[in-house]
Amino acid sequence: MSTAARVGGREGDGDGDNRPVEIASAAQLRALIGAEPIVSAAVTIEQARIDAFADVTGDRQWIHVDAERARRESPCGGTVAHGFLTLSLIPALLMQTVHIAHRMGVNYGLNRVRFPSAVRVGARLKARFVVVDASDLPDGALQVTWDVAVEALDEPKPACVAQLLTRHYF
Repeated sequence: MSTAARVGGREGDGDGDNRPVEIASAAQLRALIGAEPIVSAAVTIEQARIDAFADVTGDRQWIHVDAERARRESPCGGTVAHGFLTLSLIPALLMQTVHIAHRMGVNYGLNRVRFPSAVRVGARLKARFVVVDASDLPDGALQVTWDVAVEALDEPKPACVAQLLTRHYF
């Protein structure tokens, strides 16, 4: 059974068995280079989460937090999640989707990030992860480059595309 089929459930609905891919070694992680996408379970973006993110970051622009004004004035017809809220979900979605038996893992950074479409309140998001590179580092870590696409179910364009760098110490 393919990794994507084992993890992501039925295409397009974000549901399914969603058992995480278990990685026990650096070699197993390297073996994912170029494999089919690993797809997360779906998460629903509620207004309460958007409001909490606005409170924590201080970004309280009306398009995110003023539902009445957003219905009247926004081209999206309602409030939308912050792009950085969508981006911030990537590590949690990765950890739910791939369990790596390492001593320690860290988010090292991002090579590029884009937000091709808005995430409307109530949207269900899932993430697709593809390992594109894995490099041994002098300190013993394995640096992994992931292409990530966060998609709102039933939307034609992804909400966020990014290249995530993680480091894993086995």
